[in-house]
Amino acid sequence: MVSVSVVIPVYNSEESIPHVVEGLAKVLPQVATAYELILVEDDSRDASWQAIQDAAARYPWVIGVKLMRNYGQHNAILCGVRQARYDVIITMDDDLQHPPEEIGKLLSRLEDGYDVVYGSTPQQPHGILRGLASRITKYFLQQAMGAQAARSASAFRAFRTDLRDAFAEYDEPTVIIDVLLTWATTRFGSVAVQHRPRPYGRSNYTVMKLINHAFNLMTGFSSVPLRLASLLGLAMTLFGLVLLFYVIVVRLFIFGWEGEAPGFTFLASMIAIFSGAQLFSLGIIGEYLARMHFRLMDKPAYIVRHRTVSEAEGVRSEAQGRGLVAEEETR
Repeated sequence: MVSVSVVIPVYNSEESIPHVVEGLAKVLPQVATAYELILVEDDSRDASWQAIQDAAARYPWVIGVKLMRNYGQHNAILCGVRQARYDVIITMDDDLQHPPEEIGKLLSRLEDGYDVVYGSTPQQPHGILRGLASRITKYFLQQAMGAQAARSASAFRAFRTDLRDAFAEYDEPTVIIDVLLTWATTRFGSVAVQHRPRPYGRSNYTVMKLINHAFNLMTGFSSVPLRLASLLGLAMTLFGLVLLFYVIVVRLFIFGWEGEAPGFTFLASMIAIFSGAQLFSLGIIGEYLARMHFRLMDKPAYIVRHRTVSEAEGVRSEAQGRGLVAEEETR
């Protein structure tokens, strides 16, 4: 067995947190020699932080971290990953859809020589827009990761803690954990796990959030849009050459210009096509320039507001990694 750090980003889950902790309390002693649970509260609107503090007071291996504001799921995971102390990191959701009993499958698969193992679940039924947004996200995730494992990527994952050394200096506001892991390894695997229905509330991943996630993947970790813009420009150039050949050769030497209308509509449509292609390409380039601008601002990926400290740890004055601590840690 190995030592395990479980990292869970928390947002509006005051009802489910006690059940998640109780489930892990039963499973972790059976699969790990040493373990801890890091709950990163992403500035929820409910009493999630209080639920985390209660869990930390009851279990000495539970650590709570409260972020200054809502940074997003992956930023919260990054914060937890940098807090982890043990050999293997398990990430999972806070909504009880990832059964703690399945952690053993991930750890067993990890022993087969993989560095990252995803818990793959059957495709869940969603609306047309949600399903389309999810497929687009998977596609661009695969392009950004450069690995077939992107097809089975999920928030339920296990990976070796030393992989975080590859992105120890990463401190950008746009965080995609799965892409950062590819900076360290290409050994990705997956194993089928159960997926339970969400017993409390509803998913925080709306269609717009999935689209925004896909857009971050496109422009933040992939050059595919730039290639598409280049291909579009090439296609429009070839089309313009064909049109030039038609106008000069066919009309001039075959049909002549008799009876030909001034051609305002045709000319206007061609201008619209080429102008649209240029604006489309410039818009994509502008997105990349905008991201460079925001990165030059040196905005942190997250800032910690509070942190609980287990008795086993003792007092630590600041969080590991590059996350900033705004206030002193509280028990």
